[in-house]
Amino acid sequence: MRLAAALSAPLGSLAFVGSGGKTTALFTLARQLPPPVWVTTTTHLGVAQLAAADQHWVGLPSDHAAPLEGVVAITGEATADGRVGALSPSELEKLHALSQQRQVPLLLEADGARLLPLKAPADHEPALLEWVETVVVTAGLSGLGRPLTSDWVHRPERFAALAGLSPGQPVTPESLVRVLLHPDGGLKRIPASARRVCLLNQADDPRLQSVALRMAEALLAQYSLTLAAALGGSPGSQPLVFAAHQPAALIVLAAGAATRYGQAKQVLDWDGQPLVRRVAQAALAAQRGLPPIVVVGAYAEQVEAALQGLPVLIAHCANWQEGQSASLRAGLQMALQAASPGAAIFLLADQPHVPPTLLRALLDRHAQTLSPVIAPQVDGRRGTPVLFDRAAFADLLALRGDMGGRALFSRYPAAWLPWHDPAILSDIDQPQDYERQKSLWSLSV
Repeated sequence: MRLAAALSAPLGSLAFVGSGGKTTALFTLARQLPPPVWVTTTTHLGVAQLAAADQHWVGLPSDHAAPLEGVVAITGEATADGRVGALSPSELEKLHALSQQRQVPLLLEADGARLLPLKAPADHEPALLEWVETVVVTAGLSGLGRPLTSDWVHRPERFAALAGLSPGQPVTPESLVRVLLHPDGGLKRIPASARRVCLLNQADDPRLQSVALRMAEALLAQYSLTLAAALGGSPGSQPLVFAAHQPAALIVLAAGAATRYGQAKQVLDWDGQPLVRRVAQAALAAQRGLPPIVVVGAYAEQVEAALQGLPVLIAHCANWQEGQSASLRAGLQMALQAASPGAAIFLLADQPHVPPTLLRALLDRHAQTLSPVIAPQVDGRRGTPVLFDRAAFADLLALRGDMGGRALFSRYPAAWLPWHDPAILSDIDQPQDYERQKSLWSLSV
């Protein structure tokens, strides 16, 4: 996907920091946004880098200046070392105000890395401004496995201290994650109100894309979006984002009265533990950036007791009698209060056959496509659980009555995830369903 689509949010002011292709990423994004787009720096840019812009303006443009069209670099004066400097702080403030007034995206480069894939910030870096709305922290995966030396890492001694490595040791994915999550590393000086994005660039082959996925699962603890990309690869290659990993809400619906069953089926025994606990454990094994949420209602006390000791959030659905839509709303509202999830998966408490591998597969497919709805499919039949992108959240919150997310399938094109196990098509509505599924389960283990 394109970088502009992967960022999936209205862009006002956005700053790039880090290493491994941030200037390339900045101009790639500038070219993908509707013009005009303004580009500036809070430190410096190389004169050669300005060739990526359509215009270069030194100082603030005046009201009667020629039209600023296309990608416009607006900087300070050239310096003796082949670079251009930044505007003064007051000029940057005025440029920001002007970009807001004219509704023009303003992209900033806020530190340097000497063209190396990895770096640690100096004392004065990054030069971020409080009004920046999004900060993209970039790292080049070509530095993984390389020795921690100045050939691959800008300021290797600082990087080593943040990463817990010794100079000269190979840089591992785990050590790079430590740097990116460190308050004196990737998170340094990011304004509290800014959206945090981590761009894992130079993921030029399937192996590095797989590594980026493993890193993303850890990075989502502090970043609202982690991208795996190959921007600025070989000459003529297309800049691509392979995956856009976001925190996801895994919501277990366990609020119903189970009237057809005749008792609290959520706490029926399943292989030595309550049904709802087994489903919650599957969600815990697949969680991305957010703890799972369990919605309780009719049998709240029993369900909460069945979940004791599990690190899940409990959402109380006071109007559970309304039907499934009330549970959906209660779970999604709690997720939105806790964080800003990019997607939600709704699991049913009476479907113990749903494995963590299926949940991860849904999340990975969403990261690769950003499809509004993704559902598993077994031999042409739609299964559950279903993933919904945040684009569908408003419609989910508008549902009323005994209606679930399937009501949105006519409104959003569904992407299908082929799955091999027909057990995900089954739920437990009546005692005979429970006995039959228990028998099948005992034969399969």
